[in-house]
Amino acid sequence: MPRYTVHVRGEWLAVPCQDAQLTVGWLGREAVRRYVRNKPDNGGFTSVDAVSFLVRRCKGLGLLDNEDTLEVALEDNEFVEVVIEGDAMSPDFIPSQPEGVYLYSKYREPETYIALDGDSLTTEDLVNLGKGRYKIKLTPTAEKKVQKSREVIDSIVKENTVVYGITTGFGKFARTVIPVNKLEELQVNLVRSHSSGVGKPLSPERCRMLLALRINVLAKGYSGISLETLKQVTEVFNASCLPYVPEKGTVGASGDLAPLSHLALGLIGEGKMWSPKSGWADAKYVLKAHGLKPIVLKPKEGLALINGTQMITSLGCEAVERASAVARQADIVAALTLEVLKGTTKAFDTDIHAVRPHPGQIEVAFRFRSLLDSDHHPSEIAESHRFCDRVQDAYTLRCCPQVHGVVNDTIAFVKNIITTELNSATDNPMVFASRGETISGGNFHGEYPAKALDYLAIGVHELAAISERRIERLCNPSLSELPPFLVAEGGLNSGFMIAHCTAAALVSENKALCHPSSVDSLSTSAATEDHVSMGGWAARKALRVIEHVEQVLAIELLAACQGIEFLRPLRTTTPLEKVYDLVRSVVRPWIKDRFIAPDIEAAHRLLVDQKIWEVAVPYIEKYRMEHIPESRPVSPTAFKLEFLQKNYTKLPESDDL
Repeated sequence: MPRYTVHVRGEWLAVPCQDAQLTVGWLGREAVRRYVRNKPDNGGFTSVDAVSFLVRRCKGLGLLDNEDTLEVALEDNEFVEVVIEGDAMSPDFIPSQPEGVYLYSKYREPETYIALDGDSLTTEDLVNLGKGRYKIKLTPTAEKKVQKSREVIDSIVKENTVVYGITTGFGKFARTVIPVNKLEELQVNLVRSHSSGVGKPLSPERCRMLLALRINVLAKGYSGISLETLKQVTEVFNASCLPYVPEKGTVGASGDLAPLSHLALGLIGEGKMWSPKSGWADAKYVLKAHGLKPIVLKPKEGLALINGTQMITSLGCEAVERASAVARQADIVAALTLEVLKGTTKAFDTDIHAVRPHPGQIEVAFRFRSLLDSDHHPSEIAESHRFCDRVQDAYTLRCCPQVHGVVNDTIAFVKNIITTELNSATDNPMVFASRGETISGGNFHGEYPAKALDYLAIGVHELAAISERRIERLCNPSLSELPPFLVAEGGLNSGFMIAHCTAAALVSENKALCHPSSVDSLSTSAATEDHVSMGGWAARKALRVIEHVEQVLAIELLAACQGIEFLRPLRTTTPLEKVYDLVRSVVRPWIKDRFIAPDIEAAHRLLVDQKIWEVAVPYIEKYRMEHIPESRPVSPTAFKLEFLQKNYTKLPESDDL
């Protein structure tokens, strides 16, 4: 008998159907009838027949025709949503899908697996897992380590040994011994009581990253989870069944207890869960729809699932990867601005940077040379002012290697810390199978990633600060020799006037967001957890800072391309012309004022998707191969350049070379 799971006003109802020839309208009406029957006030309806509603799939939110038969319109056990007329405008209306669901309506189950062993996960791997590009499997070595770790826990329970978190309560209740017959209840109670987060749920991508990272940490074999349970968690990930995890509530020690508890709550079939098939629904329904069963927690397993820094670290991975992407593209955008403002490339001379050999500074100067070298890539714009009397440029142009460079080095430093944290055991107590014992410690403390992500926000922000000043130079005719605000018929048209204000507003907001969260600490759990990292906020605000940086650079990119329009028919270097062409493929030139926000978002999307980098990097790497061997400075800079070639850029295949 077909059965459908129907969402009505925040509640989920299982509606069986004996006749597949019945219609979508019948299903909606029957769901409303069952909803009303369970409400003491009849749900506020005087008559079910008088209710007007729409029915739509939870997957993709496609509207259904009420006249279509169920066998034609829906699959067995599909999730649908009944939207009652008037509800969508109510502040109490709760949709079944998270924000941005259109990004997931085309989700396709991946066929490729990534093997997790707890020791070798990279930031790139985790971001790709978040994007749904891989399923997960455990390595044989990891499975053996997990089994041996569990044997220690089983021995403790069998011998009724008093061990924190296994046979005792938690935090202030660490001295309270729990009877053997209540050890499983203890773990369930732990998960339920600690699921106390607030705020919007993590997006599917971020929740997928969180779940994948917790699996990786458990695979190290120091948590005491059973292999059976860990495989169940892996199956949930592979089905893309993602628990409702509010983004706020962690203080970053003992680990990210609240968000990880919400993660575990879904795994045991409680709370809400999301999948591309179901949208938001009760976790038990989502698991059942994917042929999965709720996890039954054994002793220590609740604690194993919720104790660690995975919320901070998974968001930190996204922050590091997005920061890396925007930092290298910032060099390209700034080079384009320098060309439009008819700046000089003398400040990027190899010898200048060889005598101050910071790796990031050397690399940024090299990228500017590779994009602007007029001898290598002839530029009619550069040639037009070759013999001008300008000696040097403003700091926002001349000092890009020094300012952008330290951002690159900051990202490399933070990435090293985050990568270590990705593959670290952060539980308490730790289970050491080789010694046959558990040891209480403090690896759950999030100070490492918290401090690193505060530093990342401070470092990356500078890309926006200096970019906003370059936007000012582009828009200000006394500095640019271009029309005011980069538009013809100024006065009638305002051009980039307020786009620049937007950039200034974002930079100002970043100044507040860059205040380190990790300098704060509040004692919790009756003073047993008397110093915390506040790493959750460090991670979330770092992501906000990076998004603002992307948006400011998107505005500069648009402004620089618009500036080129006033220099035509002169052309810039080949790589920068390719960048210009890419931008013009999504944003046309400004002839007169128009709605500008969509253009900013289009340019922002080019940066987020790294399209600007993809266009320019073949030219950068070709220049590297042709110039680095003959211009390499002496040691120790030579060593640093080798480090940069391995860590900052990769040579892609390109038909342009």
